[in-house]
Amino acid sequence: MLENPRSPRVRAVAKLTKRTARQETGLYLLEGPQAAREALSYRPDTLIELYATPTAWEKHHDLREIAAESGVEVAFASEPVIDAMADTVTPQGIIAVARQTPTSVRDVFSDSPQLIVICEEVRDPGNLGTIIRAADAVGADAVVLTGRTVDPFNPKVVRATTGSLFHLPVAVGADLAETIERARGTGLRIVAADVGGEDFLAHRDTLAEPTAWVFGNEARGLDPEALALVDLSLKLPIFGLAESLNLATAASVCLYESAFAQRARA
Repeated sequence: MLENPRSPRVRAVAKLTKRTARQETGLYLLEGPQAAREALSYRPDTLIELYATPTAWEKHHDLREIAAESGVEVAFASEPVIDAMADTVTPQGIIAVARQTPTSVRDVFSDSPQLIVICEEVRDPGNLGTIIRAADAVGADAVVLTGRTVDPFNPKVVRATTGSLFHLPVAVGADLAETIERARGTGLRIVAADVGGEDFLAHRDTLAEPTAWVFGNEARGLDPEALALVDLSLKLPIFGLAESLNLATAASVCLYESAFAQRARA
């Protein structure tokens, strides 16, 4: 059992909370039974290390079964060791290290996608994780991250996806203009969510078409150059007194509207 929180092995895992370490190693951190469960179920080939306290491992019998089926061995660690590895204040006794497996933009558009999510300079980890989760929930084909969008392997993003990071392709480091060009080349209509856009309700029928949604920065939205690249900009209506919607909430509504429209037409 690992018992020394200051050992080189423990420190190497803890460093993965920092982007520089993730970039240098190509690895990232998974925390908690839910993340470990999804990784073991959908991408066990990406798992490099799996750590757990004896108590946590005994509690989650399903993880034991999935790990055994996947041929992934667990290394037992003390609670102080798990605390030292974790990014959260109150870790749940299970930590994993996985290999980053981003998808290329070319692959995203290689198979006639119907619904794509493009995030341009989305900076808040919770927002990005929730958008990836929503994209997974509506059955989107992929998520493409452009500009200075936050690292999808940031521990806060990973937690916010609640496992959806393992369910659909995510492309990183893409150029917005190139991504839109590829999307349009595969027959997708490029639609931006923007506070200065046209009335959402007047264009709901167009969402039945293959669509690439573009979501911008939480504070600034999309800049004029980015908006000039899209086919249509839409603004969600506010029927109550709320000043605006959180980015992740607005993105979820937009994506579900597209999913409803596309399935109604199918």
